[in-house]
Amino acid sequence: MEARFGLLPGVISTRVGYTGGAKARPTYRSLGDHTEAVWVEFDPEKTSYESLLDVFFRIHDPLAPAGYKQYMAAVFFLDEGQRAAAEARKATEEKRLGGKVRTGILPAGPFWPAEDYHQKFSLQGQDKLFAEIRARFPDFTAFVDSTVAARVNGFVA
Repeated sequence: MEARFGLLPGVISTRVGYTGGAKARPTYRSLGDHTEAVWVEFDPEKTSYESLLDVFFRIHDPLAPAGYKQYMAAVFFLDEGQRAAAEARKATEEKRLGGKVRTGILPAGPFWPAEDYHQKFSLQGQDKLFAEIRARFPDFTAFVDSTVAARVNGFVA
């Protein structure tokens, strides 16, 4: 899912991680009550929050039951404007699909980055390309936070 956002104009970086729970420093093997999520940093002058919602609602089945909290589909909002936009989109999807959208609209809690092997997952699967791009950054965090890595990850996926 992270990769799909990287292709949008105005997206600066993407990062996978965990949010929505109370446990401090969750990990994939010790998630607690968190949900796996994608943090998308974007320039609102180049792309809108609604554009991010467009991508999100295209890449998952909003009518599917939530299932486990770890994998549930949800939009985590940072402010009232994002909440209102997500609720409006959810209502639009219900009309378009003719059913109850089960995608959650929830306040974002602290975001905890996932382990390195989860970041830019599609790109990491391309050994030579990953090595070539990764070598251009001083450390893994700079690589993950780069627009280049977000874009190439999206392209590879």
